[in-house]
Amino acid sequence: MSFFLPALLLAQASTIAAASEVVIPQEVRALPGELDKFPVFNSNSPEIVKSEGILVSTFPETGKQSPDAHLNYALSGRFDVFAHHVTRIDSKKGKRPLYLGVLLHNPTSKPVKVLVLQANSYLSQSQAPFVDLPSQTADPGGNVYSGPGSRTAGDVLRRQRQAGWDTNLVIPPGESKMLVNLQLPPSNSRTTWLRLWTNGKLYAASMTRYARSPSKWKFQAPLLDDWKQTLTKGSLVSPRDQPPTPPDSKAEKFFYGRVAGVSQGSEWKAKVTNKPGDDKLDIPKPGKAFSYVINSLDRGTLGTGQIQSAPMLVRYGDTAYKSHGNYGLRYSLDLPLKNTTKDPQKISLSLQTPIKEDELTQKGLRFFKRPTGSAFFRGTVKLSYTDTFGKAQRRFFHLVQRRGQRGKALLTFPIDPKQQKLVNVEFLYPPDSTPPQVLTIRTLTKD
Repeated sequence: MSFFLPALLLAQASTIAAASEVVIPQEVRALPGELDKFPVFNSNSPEIVKSEGILVSTFPETGKQSPDAHLNYALSGRFDVFAHHVTRIDSKKGKRPLYLGVLLHNPTSKPVKVLVLQANSYLSQSQAPFVDLPSQTADPGGNVYSGPGSRTAGDVLRRQRQAGWDTNLVIPPGESKMLVNLQLPPSNSRTTWLRLWTNGKLYAASMTRYARSPSKWKFQAPLLDDWKQTLTKGSLVSPRDQPPTPPDSKAEKFFYGRVAGVSQGSEWKAKVTNKPGDDKLDIPKPGKAFSYVINSLDRGTLGTGQIQSAPMLVRYGDTAYKSHGNYGLRYSLDLPLKNTTKDPQKISLSLQTPIKEDELTQKGLRFFKRPTGSAFFRGTVKLSYTDTFGKAQRRFFHLVQRRGQRGKALLTFPIDPKQQKLVNVEFLYPPDSTPPQVLTIRTLTKD
């Protein structure tokens, strides 16, 4: 009898799990459009930093004490910088606080100008604490957030620029300057996002280093020479994160890994229509819905076969093969919704977090009846449209969704017979979120 007990318990667990779920039959579609080609300097591994050293370096290995810490990739033109790290240092042990630094170097024989088009960085404890929020909150003023990833993504979405950042840098030939030199206090997380443009070739490095301590209990930010020493003599920050599973692996357990390197793609912009070259998107039949997958990834395409994870141009061998999660990626989706029927219809739009699957085994999206656990999406969504009076509207909502959460309607509006209404949905994929999500368009039944 005991021989069959594990199988029996497994069957019982499956039955309980199925009873806690609800399946919503509907079509799930791949998202039109594609990533742009702009590189993203992406520093997210190791996520938890406990020591000083190199996080990501695109410098050549020549003259470096740890050649394996340098990826030899030059940046130029438009590129983004994204960094998200957590520290667990216990200040009671007398350790100096860590700093996060991003250094830029001009290897050319001419001055290089760097325009800082947008810049934001927040700490979890003092500037963007994690707080419990409702699943959906209207946020017209940008005052609703939970955690530094949520706040940073919301500010960037609103094109807001945090005070205190330089608007431009000029780096002389063969010299370096600090782009970021910010403290990582004990038990904190910091999210940093910058949009840059440069007229020349640059190398970049993100690093951690302990604060200077000129006297007891007095700390100062590291100087440029300190950071240059870390770059030349330092090694990769350890301990390292869990290494990723190769994408073609058949292993049951799949580890995505965290990102460290340069990924390709800062924005996914699309006009979502019936087919390529069309100018409209026919709404679903009354009582029906279809969804477009958002941030799909290996083993999580929801039956579409589409993987939206940004490819890595350069990476470390023990970090993610792709930019799974696409933290900081801007989605901008135009929906030219067309009512092809002879009757007025009412449409709802919602962002949802279904249970992750690669194939839709039950021909629909699976959700939990009572979602629990940590947040799988925590950030702001912007909707732009023209209301029934012909006035342009912009609405912002902060969402907190857990795994398997259906999500409330963000927008409900009428469309007259044979009429078309354009709606734009825009958001930055918030750090600390877990893909995939779906954007669902539903035609409501008449009351």
